[in-house]
Amino acid sequence: MAKIMSVECIRTRKNGTWTIVKVTTDQDGLYGIGSASDIYNPEAVVMIVEQLLAPVIIGRDAANIEDLWQTMYMSGYWRNGALLQTAIGGIDMALWDIKGKEAGLPVYQLLGGACRAAVPCYGHAGGRDIAELKEDVYRFKEEGYTVIRAQLGGYGGGGFVELGKANVPSPSWASGSVFDEHAYLQAIPAMFEQLREEFGFGVQFTHDVHEHVSPIGAIQLSKRVEPYDLFYLEDAIAPEQLGWYRQLRTQSATPQAVGELFANPQEWTPLIQERLIDFIRVRVSKAGGISACRKIAALAEAFGIRTAWQEGGENDPVNQAAAVHLDMAIWNFGIQEINHFRPEELEAFEGHIVRRGGYLYPSDKPGLGIELDELKALELVGGDWKRSVYFNPYKLDRKADGTLVRP
Repeated sequence: MAKIMSVECIRTRKNGTWTIVKVTTDQDGLYGIGSASDIYNPEAVVMIVEQLLAPVIIGRDAANIEDLWQTMYMSGYWRNGALLQTAIGGIDMALWDIKGKEAGLPVYQLLGGACRAAVPCYGHAGGRDIAELKEDVYRFKEEGYTVIRAQLGGYGGGGFVELGKANVPSPSWASGSVFDEHAYLQAIPAMFEQLREEFGFGVQFTHDVHEHVSPIGAIQLSKRVEPYDLFYLEDAIAPEQLGWYRQLRTQSATPQAVGELFANPQEWTPLIQERLIDFIRVRVSKAGGISACRKIAALAEAFGIRTAWQEGGENDPVNQAAAVHLDMAIWNFGIQEINHFRPEELEAFEGHIVRRGGYLYPSDKPGLGIELDELKALELVGGDWKRSVYFNPYKLDRKADGTLVRP
């Protein structure tokens, strides 16, 4: 029996935007790591891990993962917040890492064993115009991807109008450009028409709406892209308006993927039970870790829904490893979002997930198979991670009249 002796957070990457949880046991050399990264609230997550959760699990048996998860879940009385779930998720991953190391097996073997030889993933193609986008799609095809996300620039791309060409009030609340839903609803179907003319139907495409449009706009878009046979349309409707997925389902057969912003089970459960979506896209750490996500996957399997765990460019290699171990063991897996890391970042995470062609391969080392080199992690952050401060640069888009656009 290995008892938990300490729980600490290690901040790394530039400005400490990655938070890695390290759970150490009383067994010599036995510890586990997990991801509790939150780019917008890193210090808040650290406080939850170290001040709320660590005191209630230190001294407990590290093997009792489910009981520890439930203990952490109820430890603060108020539940299902994104930051609390992230803190729980980081510790949960570390506990599975410990269990795998004790058993001498990779985590996916503990979850039931491999359902596939490797994990298919999709690339993120983008461009300021259709010519640049096509060039990027060709690049991903040559690298071996068969599923590619297509975006005209960033989220909402194709729907932005420069201030000089937009009818804005004076003074304008917007800067640089404004989002025009009508322009977006015209541009994206036209984009896919040109992509199909160029690439035929041998490539599968996804597209991320990122909740920029109104619910009725999401339905219109979903119907208009139907002829282009998307792999899925992502986050067409904001989580505040999930009831609209019922109307969308009756209007369009375009597959729907949703869940990037989910942390509360009451968000995804009705969508799965009513078969209103086709892919569930929660981030493993944000949903509460491996323990929570294997339950989501089991629920989804019962209703014919596939998984597509969310990653995002700000996420870390440990969360990616946890997602891929789940992907290996889950029968109703659909596709995995990929992250790209700089060489010096990967050097700090020995045993990281490897991509070859359009597939991801986990390490077969025990546990998550990934180890954090703390000295190299310190070099990445450029100083003491406990003193690192991150400034939120997230730019919120606005309409011509100044109204904010979700998310």
